[in-house]
Amino acid sequence: MKSWEIKLKNDLSKQNIELDEKQLKQFSDYADMLIEWNQKMNLTAIDDYEGVYEKHFYDCLLPSFEFTYEGSLCDVGAGAGFPSVVLKIVYPKLKVTIVEPLQKRCRFLNALIDKLGLENIEIVNERAEDYVKEHRESFDIVTARAVANLNVLSELCIPLVKLGGYFIAMKGSGGREELLKAEGATKLLGCELAEVLEYSYNNNERINLIFEKVRKTHSKYPRVFAKIKKQPLRGEGR
Repeated sequence: MKSWEIKLKNDLSKQNIELDEKQLKQFSDYADMLIEWNQKMNLTAIDDYEGVYEKHFYDCLLPSFEFTYEGSLCDVGAGAGFPSVVLKIVYPKLKVTIVEPLQKRCRFLNALIDKLGLENIEIVNERAEDYVKEHRESFDIVTARAVANLNVLSELCIPLVKLGGYFIAMKGSGGREELLKAEGATKLLGCELAEVLEYSYNNNERINLIFEKVRKTHSKYPRVFAKIKKQPLRGEGR
């Protein structure tokens, strides 16, 4: 077993997350594929095994130290599968949908799913604001990591969350500042802040924001993406 795999197993065990041999093999194959494919397409700026473990795998699992993932999960703009594929490995009973607009990333994700033997996981090559038209308020959990500022991200993600479900925005050190700017928008879209999870490790500061869906989102949201980006919601309905 490689040093990073031992560290992954031990670090997660400290958080009462125990990986079996199959899961460890899936993480090993995931890292191999990510580094191999990254040589021919831009999937990540991190191209070493230790970095993939710490800045992707471990980072994606931080909320799970305090939040329980179960039911259906939609990952908006997952890129190379973060956090959804990582979560699917650790929580195989999760029903996962990945909404990713870039076709080349979808090719990687489909190849990855085949390689890892993952079931009950769907890759959708579509923009979130289009996907929501047929799947409004369909998911127990919606996640997004390194996709957009929270005031933009909220309008793409919250309409997909079921009433009583959760939206998890995974952020870096600027997470609290983004939260302040997007507070009105998240409330307008039907969410209340449930928890702010802060972590620091190896000079990395991570702020993960968990919102609970307490009201249905008005059918006029999300707007077309050009308008979302140009005029992010401020909480006044515009």
